[in-house]
Amino acid sequence: MADAADGRELSATDAGLSAPEETDVVVLGAGHNGLVTAAYLARFGLRVTVLERLDHVGGAAVSEQLFPGIEARLSAFSYLVALMPYAVVRDLELDVELRSRPVASYTPVLRDGRDDGLLVERRPGAATVDSFRRITGSDRDWQAWQRFYDQIGKAAKVIAPTLLEPMPGKGVVMKAVREACGSSFWNEFMEEPLGTIVDRTFEDDDVRGVVLTDALIGTQTYAYDPTLIQNRCFLYHVMASASGEWRVPIGGMGAVTGSLERAAVKAGAVIRTSAEVTFVESDGRRASVLYRTPDGEHRIDAKYVAANVAPPVLARLLGNDGAPPPEGNQLKVNLVVDRLPRLRSGITAETAFAGTFHVDESAGRLAEAYQESESGRLPDPLPFEAYCHTLTDRTILSPQAARSGIHTITLFGLHTPARLFKEEGTKDRAVKLALAGLNRYLAEPIEECLTLDADGKPCIEALSPLDVEARLAMPGGHIFHGDLSWPWATGSGVAGSWGVETQIPNVVICGSGALRGGAVSGVPGRAAALSIVAQIQRTRGRRLMR
Repeated sequence: MADAADGRELSATDAGLSAPEETDVVVLGAGHNGLVTAAYLARFGLRVTVLERLDHVGGAAVSEQLFPGIEARLSAFSYLVALMPYAVVRDLELDVELRSRPVASYTPVLRDGRDDGLLVERRPGAATVDSFRRITGSDRDWQAWQRFYDQIGKAAKVIAPTLLEPMPGKGVVMKAVREACGSSFWNEFMEEPLGTIVDRTFEDDDVRGVVLTDALIGTQTYAYDPTLIQNRCFLYHVMASASGEWRVPIGGMGAVTGSLERAAVKAGAVIRTSAEVTFVESDGRRASVLYRTPDGEHRIDAKYVAANVAPPVLARLLGNDGAPPPEGNQLKVNLVVDRLPRLRSGITAETAFAGTFHVDESAGRLAEAYQESESGRLPDPLPFEAYCHTLTDRTILSPQAARSGIHTITLFGLHTPARLFKEEGTKDRAVKLALAGLNRYLAEPIEECLTLDADGKPCIEALSPLDVEARLAMPGGHIFHGDLSWPWATGSGVAGSWGVETQIPNVVICGSGALRGGAVSGVPGRAAALSIVAQIQRTRGRRLMR
């Protein structure tokens, strides 16, 4: 093995290491994608060792008891499951339940001095139709909404299945989408900024904003960005489950990774926590991985490395400078409340908070917020979304906590890039802005509803991108590990590949930084496993047995 400093060959004895172990595959990181890769490869009969820096598995998909004395295990970072294909659940025999929410979204608005709101049910009925009519003054935007999402749904049903296959060429996807949606759909959605399409399709500013938020979550961009980053983000959101539905993991996000961990271990994978990888070397055929545990330095040799870390982290581990780190763009606030707050509009909190609750996310306000954040200021008002997990799933609460009637609420802020939080006190100001924004639509301040923990403190926890970076080693706190890509081969991907390959043949990316990464899906984890299996099959000239 080569020393990182001078390039000389380094024996285990020279390095002060114990004799190196050997395995077939080393997986760097036990986030959900790393566990997917490990479970698949172990089921294929390969020896797999997973190395995780933290003292637990799960990465960003974990459940934690955040507040002392409050028996509620909140999804601390990621909180909904969108893109996990049923094939992953079936193949790995996962015992997970993903439950639909009865409400897609609710957007409180002020109309003619009167508090009201735009309700979109999961299965739109009379309440949704009446809501559109009241808010917009006609049926035009509701009819446009139906046509718009009908077309999006058709495209999603064409594109989503390709996530389970080697990357198709752009022309292949274009032909299939045009056949399903008409020739103009591709030219508009895949070639034109989403803001232009939305402006042309809808008249009401709040309706436009509801559509655009799916294009801006976790992404510092704007509706008319010519690079179409927003279009790609929107596509991943509406492609969820081939239906656009983001589902609630019963038991919280930790239940998902807990099931993945059990699947990997049952298949024979070895998972080591508190094992921080410090260096990776590969000649394209063999690899050596150095890692540190509380009892010292270790080395493990392998035929393949699957990296469930952000690309800049992998570059550093390989001894390269790599590209500049991406910049995260979100504020996450976790709350526990004794009761759900009453709303000024009169709608029940049980309905309003059951889906995505949009605050200050009209198209105009989103545009202003982007400009404010680009100028180095926190947006005021701060656009954000809220969601109550416990309206769909009470299992994250202990029986006693559930009987007490408490609920958990998550707030997720937009246009809050990491650079803003380098100034001391920014996170506290951002939380105050979020709570103030929520209070504008409540009949009682949210602060009066907050549960007090065992120390008498209100149950409120906030995470900026810098916190995400510090706790999860995600550069810049970017939840997607970088800008999302089109889910087909372009200039950065080769048709027929799995979108996980690197310049080193036996090193693959199995995390969100893969070409079809992002969100809680397991797609890049599965793709990495199948990429490795394909390499082995080419080498051995035969199929591996499950």
